[in-house]
Amino acid sequence: MELLLVLVIVVAAIVVFGVASAVRVVPQARRYNVERFGRYHATLQPGLNFIIPMVDRINTKLDVREHVFTSQPQPVITEDNLVVNIDTVLYYQITDPRAAAYEVANYLQAIDQLTVTTLRNVIGSMDLEKTLTSREVINAQLRTVLDDATGKWGIRVNRVEIKAIDPPSTIKEAMEKQMRAERDKRAVILHAEGERQSKILTAEGTRQQEILEAQGNQQAMILRADGEARAIERVFQAVHLNNADPKVLAYKYLETLPHLADGPNNTFWVIPGELTEAIRSVTGAFGDHSRVGNQPAGDGEQPPAELSHDAQRELTAAAEQATRQAEAAVEDAKAEAAAVESGTDLGSDGNGRL
Repeated sequence: MELLLVLVIVVAAIVVFGVASAVRVVPQARRYNVERFGRYHATLQPGLNFIIPMVDRINTKLDVREHVFTSQPQPVITEDNLVVNIDTVLYYQITDPRAAAYEVANYLQAIDQLTVTTLRNVIGSMDLEKTLTSREVINAQLRTVLDDATGKWGIRVNRVEIKAIDPPSTIKEAMEKQMRAERDKRAVILHAEGERQSKILTAEGTRQQEILEAQGNQQAMILRADGEARAIERVFQAVHLNNADPKVLAYKYLETLPHLADGPNNTFWVIPGELTEAIRSVTGAFGDHSRVGNQPAGDGEQPPAELSHDAQRELTAAAEQATRQAEAAVEDAKAEAAAVESGTDLGSDGNGRL
């Protein structure tokens, strides 16, 4: 009995071990390559799978999700013989687990070396300036070459990106100086444009101001001329309507005459020939007014109105004052003319020559 019990337990343990060895649970996004007697047999899909114990063996377990591989910075020589360090980032995905396990020994190393080789071929045909500004072109060429080469390995390259391009330190300094010069140039251009716009706006403002001032002066002159014309017209109408005689006009003439030499730049002025006639007219007029009360009225003539003694004295004093002012102005003008003539003679003769 004891031997039978031991035998049953051993058989049960062998069965349990066999069942456990035959059952394989594959997680999602995983693929297991199974070999039977050392040869590839099948690829286990996610879920519950059965294999033959002691006959089938799981060789490789692969992850079919998209992976990111970052390569180390690699020195690359450009067309203008400059060494730059380029760091790339690779996005790939396993599409055929059998090919990824049996077509290449180490697919990551193979992809890295292929990326470096392709990158050197692409960058070798570009100068540094084009390399720095053509990342999209380089990425597209790298992806095309890598996708063609890794297709037989059961790997699809989804995307290739250049992570960094590091030129030498001397080139960096030169590029910084160039960028600084470009910024200074743009600053100078913007400053010049600002000054140009400022001058244009100032000129436009000055032009508008001068135009408005000219229009204002024009309107003022027109209004002033209209006012003077109306004033002259009213004076003319007043003179003609009141029928002013020549004696009043002669008196106004003598009253205005002393103001002819009031200007600061008047060195001489011309004495009109009718000055003496005007003086005689005014003098005779006031003399006639003084004799108004003594002359009898003729037949049919209405006697003029008699003036009082105070009015006669005021008129006589005003006439005498106007006469004296006119005579003084005449004497001053003659003296200035004589001084000018004497100075001219001294400057023209031999003794007074400068």
